[in-house]
Amino acid sequence: MKTAGIVAEYNPFHNGHAHHIEETRQLGATHIVVVMGGHFMQRGEPAIATKWSRANAALSCGADLVVQLPLPWAMGTAETFAAGAVNILSALGAVDTLSFGSESGDISLLKSAAKAVLSPEIKEPLKSHLQKGIAFPLARQKAVSDIFGKEAASVLSTPNNILAVEYLKAIISQNSTLEPVTISRKGAGYHSLTAVEGIPSATMLRRVIKAKRGRLSPYMPRPAFEILKEEIKEKRAPALLEKIEPAILSHLRRLDIEDLATLPDISEGLEHRLYSAIRSTSTLKEIYDAVKTKRYAHSRIRRLVMSAYLGIRKEDLSGPPPYIWVIGMNQRGREILKKAKETATLPIVSSASQIAELDNRAKRIFALECRATDLFALSTPKPLPCGLEMTTPIIKL
Repeated sequence: MKTAGIVAEYNPFHNGHAHHIEETRQLGATHIVVVMGGHFMQRGEPAIATKWSRANAALSCGADLVVQLPLPWAMGTAETFAAGAVNILSALGAVDTLSFGSESGDISLLKSAAKAVLSPEIKEPLKSHLQKGIAFPLARQKAVSDIFGKEAASVLSTPNNILAVEYLKAIISQNSTLEPVTISRKGAGYHSLTAVEGIPSATMLRRVIKAKRGRLSPYMPRPAFEILKEEIKEKRAPALLEKIEPAILSHLRRLDIEDLATLPDISEGLEHRLYSAIRSTSTLKEIYDAVKTKRYAHSRIRRLVMSAYLGIRKEDLSGPPPYIWVIGMNQRGREILKKAKETATLPIVSSASQIAELDNRAKRIFALECRATDLFALSTPKPLPCGLEMTTPIIKL
């Protein structure tokens, strides 16, 4: 039994994701566990469909066990997102490798970049570049180039490479036994609006779904397509940010500067800039545009706004995820869990009654998850009821 971990959003599941799973199997994995984001994504928006339908698609297309990356980590920076996922995979104690996609496909170069980013030597040049007002990712890339050369810095310029470096950083920082392997990303680029060799970007598919124009079936494995088609038919998808925008704006207007200062990733007085934007605008786009600068990217502002709406605070990220929440499994997934019950260093849970037996921090994270699911339920074509986090059973294939 050789178990590989994959970290994903599957928003939605497409041919590129199926390729990743297939290639991971080719590298020797007999079992695959996926750590998947829930109802709100790292880009600061609701997922296109419920986490249960997305987990069902993953299990129907090659995954064996799907566990959730809890909300504060799923909505975090790339560093936070990666660290939370590595925490969970390591805590299972039953996962041998971490398989991730990258534009580079060169694990040695990615490891060099991760070690460079962790080096104290880049602190001063990083500080110097940040003082020029440029965004952190570019400042970091320049700092690595200054100290370690252009080759190590070259991989810090594309989305999947950057996330790959964050996974490697987390493995090093946590002293994890996970063996990292990378799969060369195939198909369209991360933000591309066209498909390449039948593999689209998730961005392209979301646009097609929202616009209700264009075909999905050529770009998705058949089971994933059928699951999404059924969700759309039953008006559980697509979930749209626009449907909850008035509620988000209403909530934001009730917050003061002190409230905003408690948000994750707030620094350098950014809460004042955000507060001013909230008080002087009337749409989310206007808020994003008003706060954005060369230093503060749109994605960071979207996450801050959504974190404020969902009630996520800095202190929620004060330690690793407090539990491992199981969303779905097949028979091989049951085998992973059987082994993990003997090796796991975090509680493995799948019901509110199990959460009730844990500490206050775990209860707090679960309460956030319940709230997020209830608010997500208002973004679907036909609003869903409250309480789904408490009542929806594990998916079993």
